Amino acid sequence: MAGGPSAKTWGLIGVVTVVVLATTGVWNPWPNVWSWITESDPIAPDAATWQTPIGGSPQSVTITGGTVVVEYRTSVEAYGITAGVQLWKSDADWAGVAGGDGDAVVVTGRLLTKGYEVLDPATGVVRRRDTAATAVWTYADAILDLRCPKGGECELSAWEPHGSKPMWIVPTPGIGFVLNASNPDLPDTQPLAAAGVDAHAAGPRALPNLIGLPGDGKVQIVDTAQGRVVQTRTPARDQRVSVVGSRVLTVTGVARDGTCYYSVVAHDPPSGRAVWERDGLNLRTADNGSDCAQERDPVGGSDVVLGVDPYGRPELIAAHDGRDLWHGDDGQAVLAVNNSYALIRSVDRKTLTSRSFSRGRTAWKRGLKDGASAALTPYAALVADPEPARVTALSPRTGEVLTEAKTDAKVFAAGPQGLILVSGRDMAYLAYRTATAR
Repeated sequence: MAGGPSAKTWGLIGVVTVVVLATTGVWNPWPNVWSWITESDPIAPDAATWQTPIGGSPQSVTITGGTVVVEYRTSVEAYGITAGVQLWKSDADWAGVAGGDGDAVVVTGRLLTKGYEVLDPATGVVRRRDTAATAVWTYADAILDLRCPKGGECELSAWEPHGSKPMWIVPTPGIGFVLNASNPDLPDTQPLAAAGVDAHAAGPRALPNLIGLPGDGKVQIVDTAQGRVVQTRTPARDQRVSVVGSRVLTVTGVARDGTCYYSVVAHDPPSGRAVWERDGLNLRTADNGSDCAQERDPVGGSDVVLGVDPYGRPELIAAHDGRDLWHGDDGQAVLAVNNSYALIRSVDRKTLTSRSFSRGRTAWKRGLKDGASAALTPYAALVADPEPARVTALSPRTGEVLTEAKTDAKVFAAGPQGLILVSGRDMAYLAYRTATAR
């Protein structure tokens, strides 16, 4: 015969006792137990200044002044950069940051609803409301919005981030309702994709000299300094128009003999004269299929484009005058490029070289692990190693290590003083060791 209660009985007695104590308010262990179960692992052990849970998987993260702005699918939040404390939260279907550190604002809106709000990034207080715009673009020095009060008869307005009156308004007929919500795609350049780094990590860029508004099979070229349409281009079926810096590039791709034959012509609005042209230059706007359909914008900065010559070698071209800024060897690859620098992987994939366009030579070199990716932002050159996972931020000018961490988290933002990393529903801040040397 058994000498006492079984282990299962004692376990049941223990559970009943805890439930009774919890329901009577004597002792409740469940919050601590749940906290232990849901406690997040450190994103960057011994490297992060702070780590905090956030409201979900972010669409974008932007560092501006003392604030970190996090955009989700249905809301936007702001956190203090000093300690990661949440400052405010607002419902929104899209959000963007305009302006710089001293005059930054957060622009928010709703899908399928005209208008937007301009918020203070530190408090969430509404500074300005609009009730008519269908599309908004946010830049480091301006806000552009598009409104179409008479169907296809639209107008584009430019605002200073803190402005209460538009700097200019220009009619843009024929656009219709093709463009909507926050930062809809325009025919310009796109950044190179980098695993481990979000496409928006560099933050808002400066307002370009020219922008192209697509609609009704045409592209209207707007001079943003003067606030006027300076040219309207209608590309043929085998052409793609991209606005790069102060030039309008027309890329033609003709299918022949089972391959694509490319040519590029750069025009200067408003005169419309051709400034330079190149046969055989492939800006990688299409896959080499049978129809040569051009469905992508060129890769590059706001005045630099990445191309491939007829022999398959990469080259970087100044859009303003067509100069070769760098011409690579077969097997080299450009991992990242902006207006100032390019990060280039060697043929043996073991060396990363930074090319300075202003100096016309190599800025620095460092070893590179197989499978690593790289990205460029105004404040840091970023290298993400896959195995073992590591993120390194370097000075774009000197290659000095600003910060590094063993982590598989994604870099969502690079600011003047540090990086924001996101893993799951947690966000961490990595401060630089020294001030950035841009």
